[in-house]
Amino acid sequence: MLDFSSPMHLVLILLVVVLLFGGRKIPELMKGIGQGMKEFKKASRLDDEPAKNEDENKVSEKK
Repeated sequence: MLDFSSPMHLVLILLVVVLLFGGRKIPELMKGIGQGMKEFKKASRLDDEPAKNEDENKVSEKK
């Protein structure tokens, strides 16, 4: 099992990432990941809204 508790391991991983992707590509990569996470959160919130609306409609129909 890999143990990443040492700061040296993290520095080594960051160095490999910089070498693979280059300094210019990393901000673009992080921006893409951030946008993907934002879209995922938005979609998960939209999935929850119809269920809440159905519950509210059932309660108002019973009155």
